Amino acid sequence: MKALQEIGFGKAFKFVFFTILMIFYKIMIFPQLRVLYLRVLGAKIGNNVIIHNARFFNFYRTGFKGLKIGNNCFIGEECLLDLADEIVISDNVTLAERVTLLTHTNVGYKDHPLQKYFPSISKPVIIKNGSFIGAQATVLPGVNINECVFVAAGSVVTKDVLRFSVVGGVPAKLIRKIDS
Repeated sequence: MKALQEIGFGKAFKFVFFTILMIFYKIMIFPQLRVLYLRVLGAKIGNNVIIHNARFFNFYRTGFKGLKIGNNCFIGEECLLDLADEIVISDNVTLAERVTLLTHTNVGYKDHPLQKYFPSISKPVIIKNGSFIGAQATVLPGVNINECVFVAAGSVVTKDVLRFSVVGGVPAKLIRKIDS
């Protein structure tokens, strides 16, 4: 009941509605059908996009209109996409398996003792043209990954990444520049 009090009936209804819609998404075994279904739900998805068994949460906040994917993109198995805010993925971007894109941070209920130290935030994640995010990498809220960036597997990207860069580690740091 506490959760219902915090989010209200409107958001609770939206949560139930989108959860039911996601049942149909989960039974679609062909990536092309998933793309079509997400478009029907409001996502803007370009041509030649493959979405494997990606998972979405907080879709009741922005709805799928908060998801924008360009042309020629690949979203790998078990990627986790947080739609508390916008996710913008430009053309020719690859998310390898189990990539997590977070658009919000919240330590708990409004009366959680850490709320005053770590207030809830919500910021978009933007990944620009030609970038690659390695397996099990995590991108935190508000991060912009610029053009032609290679993020090493297992990295945690905590801040914006300059174009034509290779980054890796926890937190991700510049490993080298790519000759453009």
